[in-house]
Amino acid sequence: MPRYGFNFQWMFSSWETERPLPPDEKALDFLAACDFDFVRLPLDYLFWTTDFDYFHPDETVFELIDRYLAACRSRRLHLCLNLHRAPGYCINRNDLERHNLWRDASAQEAFIFLWETFARRYATVPNDFLSFDLVNEPPNIDQYGLTRDNHAALMRRTITAIRAITPDREIVIDGLGGGHLALPELAAAGVIHSGRGYQPMPISHHGAWWWADHTTAPAPEYPGVVWEGRAWNRDVLREFYQPWRDVEARGVRVHIGEFGCYNQTPHDVALRWLTDLFGVYQEFGWGYSLWEFTGPFGLVQHGRPGARYENVHGFQVDRMLLDLMLSSRV
Repeated sequence: MPRYGFNFQWMFSSWETERPLPPDEKALDFLAACDFDFVRLPLDYLFWTTDFDYFHPDETVFELIDRYLAACRSRRLHLCLNLHRAPGYCINRNDLERHNLWRDASAQEAFIFLWETFARRYATVPNDFLSFDLVNEPPNIDQYGLTRDNHAALMRRTITAIRAITPDREIVIDGLGGGHLALPELAAAGVIHSGRGYQPMPISHHGAWWWADHTTAPAPEYPGVVWEGRAWNRDVLREFYQPWRDVEARGVRVHIGEFGCYNQTPHDVALRWLTDLFGVYQEFGWGYSLWEFTGPFGLVQHGRPGARYENVHGFQVDRMLLDLMLSSRV
């Protein structure tokens, strides 16, 4: 760390995609050519699981993860495997789950089993090329039965199980509350803490139909949009991340695993916000991973009103956003 790159949805949203996608080699070439070095890969366990039989995964799907890793290693890109849908929990369509990750022993055993499986499979892969992000965006406290204590206990059990197999593996844990809340109780766990760059939500999620507040939130304006009692600007962004800085002061490394702006926010507003967001990350020395490479939050033809696209290494990219990302690295 810091590392800079993108999330790729090659093995995510299994209720919409029949089979996972192969690695996008052209996109990885783009990353390497532009000196990005990080690929965060959200994984959906339903791709390799039938009828919630957690302990007999489809080996052919794991072989595809092998291909993702090989494609990244050949370009000297770091691959971060993230359980976006874990047994018993997903921030998207949690209704698809049969069990509960914080209440059911069966889900917890399956969760640990999967990470032990990956730990054995990739035991010889250096940390330069691979890390494990245990579970994407755990919910708010008291939602789905999560408490700070039972979540911390599950993370510690999983970290211990992985390190019993591969003692030095680089491990990442996401903040609570969808990734936004720091975890001081796990400051001593010896892992990277992964935050989010979506606040204020009326900027990043304006017009996002799946966001519960999208019909009542104020219009996107930056700086100055009033959200959760504050008029947001760069100083408020710094204040928002102060709990993460406090944990960092205890020896923790911080990385922003996801950030981005939905394409319904006007481009000039998005860029003003992103300029401040990147400025804060650069000031703190934090790496980041944009959600996503292509798509409505992405770099490539995202469709945001007012954007200018330019052909770069075979992709029609948002030139201003790319320049901002390239200039904000430390």
